[in-house]
Amino acid sequence: MTQPSLAHATDHGRMYSRSLGGRPEVPSITTVISQEHKDLTGWAGHMASAELAGDQRLASAVGSPAELKRLARQASSAAERFRDAAAARGDRVHEYAEQVALEALGVTHGAGAAREALAEHRETSFADRFDEWWQLYGVTPLAAEVTVWNHTLGYAGTLDLVADIGGRTCIIDFKTKGLSRDGRAKPLSDSVVMQLVAGMQAEEMLVDARSGEWKPWPYGEDPILLAVAVSEAEVVPNQANPAVLKSHWHKFWALRQVWEHSRSAAAAGTALRPIAPPPLPAPTRPEPEPEQ
Repeated sequence: MTQPSLAHATDHGRMYSRSLGGRPEVPSITTVISQEHKDLTGWAGHMASAELAGDQRLASAVGSPAELKRLARQASSAAERFRDAAAARGDRVHEYAEQVALEALGVTHGAGAAREALAEHRETSFADRFDEWWQLYGVTPLAAEVTVWNHTLGYAGTLDLVADIGGRTCIIDFKTKGLSRDGRAKPLSDSVVMQLVAGMQAEEMLVDARSGEWKPWPYGEDPILLAVAVSEAEVVPNQANPAVLKSHWHKFWALRQVWEHSRSAAAAGTALRPIAPPPLPAPTRPEPEPEQ
């Protein structure tokens, strides 16, 4: 997937600059959304225990504390390895979706190479399902991997696709999903609504990264917001309910304030410092005894 040219990894998450070589100025949409804490310890524990239980070396390790400890240590990273593999797969699927859009826009593209990359990992079914959805919904792309900016609140981001579908402008975010036990695409998180509504509320879109040229955002007037789950079995488009957009925008606004105050608190200096005990009271002199 094309990496946003104006995005920078910082101590405060991904941030965007206004041009190549510019300093990071505002957080990304995903960085803002990440301020909402999500407890994944249960899932991580499940992944570790499942891997350990399925390890063929477990039976022979029984009775050897050192070997059991080694297997447990390896299993403890199962969630991290699963996450990294899923992220890499998601990048390949997003790359294919982007290249298909560029091909439809009539510009230089690498759709063939992107499909070959999926084939190397036995993932062409994702491309097949995506192509079926693209044709069924009659997708006409308007802009792909477009970087947007909001000055009022102070954030930026890169949107997967803006397209015309059935005569309506749609802002689209693709999510690569695994399959549930019944062979369907796993459901999407509601947080994608914040991502979409933040894109809708953009004020500018990037024209040229090198020169830092921007133009007014032309797609924010009553678009359809679509979160599209892409799996190897099916593609499931979901529309963000127009009735809830204001609430999710307010939530995004609040998380943007959390990011700002967290950065300010970090820059303020040491939050805790050791303190010495109070000084001991001065010893008192004994009162002289009265003379007899």
